[in-house]
Amino acid sequence: MKTLKDLFLNELADMYDSEHQIQRALPKLAEAATCEKLKKALTSHQKESEGQIKHLDEVFASAGAKPHGKTCDATVGILKETHDLVAHFKGSPVLNAALVNAAQKIEHYEIASYGGLHEWAVLLGNKKGAELLKNILAEEKAANDTLTALARSTCNPEALAVGATVPSVGTEKTTAPQPRPSMEHAPKSTSKAPVVAAH
Repeated sequence: MKTLKDLFLNELADMYDSEHQIQRALPKLAEAATCEKLKKALTSHQKESEGQIKHLDEVFASAGAKPHGKTCDATVGILKETHDLVAHFKGSPVLNAALVNAAQKIEHYEIASYGGLHEWAVLLGNKKGAELLKNILAEEKAANDTLTALARSTCNPEALAVGATVPSVGTEKTTAPQPRPSMEHAPKSTSKAPVVAAH
């Protein structure tokens, strides 16, 4: 009968493969980005991912297992979708918004996965593994917060500005103000004031 530890190791192997996929993909995504802040964020997360893989090696050891991976289909799908977006929006500021969104899809998947792994490590009494997974989870949440701030401050506004209609100088239709009639040209009243009889 399969146990919670079997489930733990199965999902750990899933994330081990996911991190390796992400580490290979991030340099290409950083190169595709046209926003320097986004390039920096993606490059920084690649280095962070390298450290996370080493931590996962330690988590495997804490569970008495050798590090190994199994194909993470979720990450395969997200990265395929991301590469399609890069090809479709290449050269446009809209691409940066698409890249941030794709990166956050990965972060959300990792946050959910590492959150579950951390809880299981606690239940299994694996204190060292739980602490390592807690640290990885914190890094993923911080990375997601960085991407959210970048999207709101830069990438989304730039994407919104693409194709926005801005009136050209001289194209606005204006109505010339009508001159107010001069008093000397105003028509004279032909009506006479009423005569009031004297008493």
